Amino acid sequence: MFSVIKGGVYEEAIRGHVGYCLRALSHRRHIAGGGTELSLKIGNGAIEGVAAPEAANNAGSQASFIPMLTLGIPTSPVMALMIGAMIIQGVQPGPAVMTEQPALFWGVIVSMWIGNLFLLVLNLPMIGLWVRLCMVPYHHLYPSILVFCSIGVFSLSNSEFDVYFLALFGFVGYVFAKLECEPAPMLLALILGPMMEEYLRRALLMSRGDPTVFVTRPISCVILIVAVAALVAALIPTIRSKREEAFQE
Repeated sequence: MFSVIKGGVYEEAIRGHVGYCLRALSHRRHIAGGGTELSLKIGNGAIEGVAAPEAANNAGSQASFIPMLTLGIPTSPVMALMIGAMIIQGVQPGPAVMTEQPALFWGVIVSMWIGNLFLLVLNLPMIGLWVRLCMVPYHHLYPSILVFCSIGVFSLSNSEFDVYFLALFGFVGYVFAKLECEPAPMLLALILGPMMEEYLRRALLMSRGDPTVFVTRPISCVILIVAVAALVAALIPTIRSKREEAFQE
């Protein structure tokens, strides 16, 4: 189990938001380490099949702070929200946080230790209560969640427009859910989009408007090739499934 947790930390720190990869890799590693007897139990109600992926997933959640604090890159929607909150407070995420805002940097690290201790104290004796809370129907939770979200948005600037804006994006999220679209890419785009535009403008000014500067430099060229390859690799399964559906019809 400890090897699974370490794997979750390393994977999340190096590769970013790979929740599905973490769960799949930890699941396969735990089965391989358990031998034939464990592999036969998996899929038939064995608790080990759930414990290993969740242990890696929980270990990776804190490791996602590493690229966020050191590089200013959000690796998940939650990290994107944290970067947005830091920018609102006038803190620029990135390597400069460690030197310009050491209290914030070390405060985040210390809060992880304190938070884990509180979770240990709260979760062990109150596990029965949390299980019952998980059984509460969602339609009973939605009204209270909506009220708290509205209060939080209104308290930032005491503006009714922000509440209407929240309602608008809530409707957009509802449409995304009905269309089975993931809202996470849109959230990441809202956070990373202005940063990309700023550095794109800066690079074009330095190259006097020559766009070939992105492919004539080795580092930028390699990054662009990797980005295009990742995009193509993500689109290939979708294209194949669409073609198979068309052939079956």
